[in-house]
Amino acid sequence: MGDAPHYDVIIIGTGAGGGTLAHRLAPSGKRVLLVERGGYLPRERDNWDSTAVFVRGKYRAPEFWLDRNGDEFPPEVNYYVGGNTKFYGAALFRLRPEDFGEIRHHGGISPAWPIRYEDLEPYYTQAEHLYLVHGRHGEDPGEGPVSAQYAHPPVEHEPRIQQLSDDLEKRGLHPFHLPIGVDLIQEDGGRATHSSVCIRCDRVDGFPCLVRGKSDAEVICVEPALEHPTVEMVTHTQAVRLETDARGRRVSAVVGRQADGSEVRYTADMVVVSCGAVNSAALLLASANEHHPRGLANSSDVVGRFYMRHNNLALMAVSKEPNDTRFQKTLAVNDWYLGADDWDFPLGGIQMLGKSDAEQIHGEAPRWAGAVTPDMPFEVLARHAVDFWLCGEDLPLADNRVTLDGDARIRLTLDEKNNVEGLKRLRHKLQGMLGHLGMHEHHLLSRSIYLHKGMPIGATAHQAGTVRFGTDPAASALDVNCKAHDLDNLYVVDTSFFPSIGAVNPSLTAIANALRVGDHLVARLG
Repeated sequence: MGDAPHYDVIIIGTGAGGGTLAHRLAPSGKRVLLVERGGYLPRERDNWDSTAVFVRGKYRAPEFWLDRNGDEFPPEVNYYVGGNTKFYGAALFRLRPEDFGEIRHHGGISPAWPIRYEDLEPYYTQAEHLYLVHGRHGEDPGEGPVSAQYAHPPVEHEPRIQQLSDDLEKRGLHPFHLPIGVDLIQEDGGRATHSSVCIRCDRVDGFPCLVRGKSDAEVICVEPALEHPTVEMVTHTQAVRLETDARGRRVSAVVGRQADGSEVRYTADMVVVSCGAVNSAALLLASANEHHPRGLANSSDVVGRFYMRHNNLALMAVSKEPNDTRFQKTLAVNDWYLGADDWDFPLGGIQMLGKSDAEQIHGEAPRWAGAVTPDMPFEVLARHAVDFWLCGEDLPLADNRVTLDGDARIRLTLDEKNNVEGLKRLRHKLQGMLGHLGMHEHHLLSRSIYLHKGMPIGATAHQAGTVRFGTDPAASALDVNCKAHDLDNLYVVDTSFFPSIGAVNPSLTAIANALRVGDHLVARLG
C-alpha cells in the first residue's frame, strides 16, 4: 500500500452522518475517501416484500451481539451504502429547544447539550431542504423557532388519517403533518403526479425504496458527492482499527479489512468516524494502544457509555371502518412531549407508522393469541389496521454501554426499564382515546415484528450517545465541533455525539450536525 494516495479527509461510514458530511465536503475540492463496510443494497422485488424484510430479516446484518449475560441477539443494523437510512421511515424531526437544556424526567435527568437549539437551527433548515422534507412549520405549537419554511408542502393525509386528525383536534389536541423526506410531487388530493419519483405507496417505513423516492443518504448525498472527481469510495471494507502517530496525538492510518480478509491502510489529514453509535464506539475501543490504553478518545472513560435507543412502542389499533390508507406516515402528535395535565414529567410523542399488511400480521399472530377476535381473518384485520409509533426518551446512564469481549465481539449492556413510566402513560393516553377515534377500544396490539422481535435491546435503529460531546474533557470524548479532545484530527459525526436523545427520531439532528461539522472542517482545512 506504499503508493496509496493520501487524502484530506477519510470518512468511515456512509449513513446520515458520514454520507451528509461527504456531500458537504465534496464541493470544496478536498480529497475525500468514504470507507463503507457494506456494498450497494441490491434492487430486487424482495425490497418491498414484508416477509423478506420483516419476518426473515433478509437485509439485516448477519451478525449477533451479546447482551449483559453473554447471550446472543440480532441487532437491527444494516450495512449498505447509505447505512440505516436505507430502511428508516424518513421521519425527519427537529429536537425541541427544551431538549438542548436539562430536563427532569420521572426516571432521572436528561442533561443539557454544550450547544443551543439556536446554534443548530440554520443547519436544521439546510438539512430539511437537502433531504426534501415535506411538512409545515407552525402546526406543532411546541416546535422551536425556524428561519425558513419547509421547501416542500406536507404529504397530504388520506381520508382515514384525515378523519383521525379531525378527531384528535376534537379532543383538544394539536395533530400536525409528520415531516418526512420523500421525492414527491402531489396532485390535488395528494396523489403522486406522473413525474413524481415517489409513488406514494405503502412501503416507505422499514423498507428500502425500489424507485429511489425516499430521501436516504445514498440517494441524497453519497451519489451526488461521488460525482466530484476528488471524492472516492471503497465498499466491502470494514474499518477495524485506527493507528496513531508516535506521540499518540494524531490518527496516522485507518486499517480496513476487505471481503477476502486482507487488510488495507489509508491515511488522511482528518479522520471522521461515522459507523453508528455502537460500531463507532467499538472501533475506538478496538484501537487501544500504549498512548490510549482504554481506546481512542477515551481518557475520560466515556467511550461506549451512555448508550441510548429511545423507549419505543410500535402498536396497531383496529379501526371500526376500513382503513384503505396506503401512505399512512403523515401525522404526529406531540401534545404530551414535555408533560400532561395529570403528570409533571415528559411522556413523549405519537406518530403514524407505515401501514401493516396481512404478511406482517401473519408474522405477529403467535404473539397475539387471544388478543383478537377469532372471527376476523388476517386480511380483514390488516385492512382495518391503524398503526402508531410511540416514542419516549431514554436517559443516558453510564452503565448502559458498549464494550468488547476478549475476542472483540460487541457486548451491549442495557437497563431495559430506564425511564419507561412516561411511555406507559403515553400508551394509556392513546388507549383511552380509541373509542373517540373510531377504533375498537380494547385492541391495541404490539407490532414487535416491526422492531425485529428483539425489543428493546435488539431495536438499535435509534442508537445514540456512546461518544458524547461536551466542554469538559474529563466528562466527554468530543469537543463542541465533534473533534476528540485527545487527538488533533479525529472526529465523530453520527449520533454517538448526543448527550441526550429527546423523544423524536434522531436522523435530522445527525444530518444537521454533519453539515455543521462539515463547515468547520472546510474552514480548518483552508
